[in-house]
Amino acid sequence: MPAFPSTRMRRVRQADWSRRLAREHALSSDDLIWALVISDSGKAREAVPSMPGVDRLSPAEAAKAAVQARDLGIPALALFPHIDPAKKDAGGSECLNAAGLVPETVRAIKAAAPEVGVIVDVALDPFTDHGHDGLLEDGVILNDETLDLLVKQALLLVDAGADVIAPSEMMDGRIGAIRDALEDSGHTDTLLLSYAAKYASAFYGPYRDAIGTATALQGDKRTYQMDYAGSVEEALREVELDLEEGADMVMVKPGMPYLDIVAAVRAEFGVPTFAFQVSGEYAMIAAAAQNGWLDRDRAIIESLTAFKRAGASGVITYFAPEAAKLLAQ
Repeated sequence: MPAFPSTRMRRVRQADWSRRLAREHALSSDDLIWALVISDSGKAREAVPSMPGVDRLSPAEAAKAAVQARDLGIPALALFPHIDPAKKDAGGSECLNAAGLVPETVRAIKAAAPEVGVIVDVALDPFTDHGHDGLLEDGVILNDETLDLLVKQALLLVDAGADVIAPSEMMDGRIGAIRDALEDSGHTDTLLLSYAAKYASAFYGPYRDAIGTATALQGDKRTYQMDYAGSVEEALREVELDLEEGADMVMVKPGMPYLDIVAAVRAEFGVPTFAFQVSGEYAMIAAAAQNGWLDRDRAIIESLTAFKRAGASGVITYFAPEAAKLLAQ
């Protein structure tokens, strides 16, 4: 390669038109999944204190959000429930209530905007009084016993109209168990989006505030969620197992601190690979912008583009409607 000054890297950067021509990664509304927090409080909207700009929504408000998503070109919504604490118990029994918050919201969204995809989280933590993702006995999470509940929960949500089942609890074998149940029940076209590489992270704090598990959680989740200091190879093995069991798509969570994992998964398997820009990532940008420490709009687009550069097929984000509006400008 010719030496300086024959090669000047700034030449291509000097004008907007040349930067656009050379740009390799383009973000669009097609890359966005809108993370919605829903609530059975009876109120239309409730602010989440640790996530400025994010509200807990009633089923009716979630349906309105689905119409907004459709109009903004956002392909799908991902639902995360805030349940009345009085409905929680050690076994997470509310997750099997066919008239409960999540099935009701799925039905409302599908009635209002049937063309918008609905992704439902499958895990027990919003429904248990101890805040864990699985059944708990003497301080130990019961893997195999939890699978039975997850399968029933998944089938209930598919019957309500969910398009994508997204198991997020990191129990071993849950993808195979749910896939077998879906096939046996005739739901052969239901998509499985596995939270295949999900880490025990400090970045979930605002989310636990949003769904009401922050004060309920007994201990931590490090015996089933992955160690953030673990190897890339461990993440690849988790993904490989879930693909072998029938996952159609895979997820890395959290997002920006784990872009190396996103890149490695996409390069290794070439399957639809998603990332979750989690509550802590949202809160950092939102809080810094409130304080005038960074430009909110630029930070949103830059952070989401980073996921695309790493190889993500799309991103679950609380910024989705803002990002879609910015991209349309």
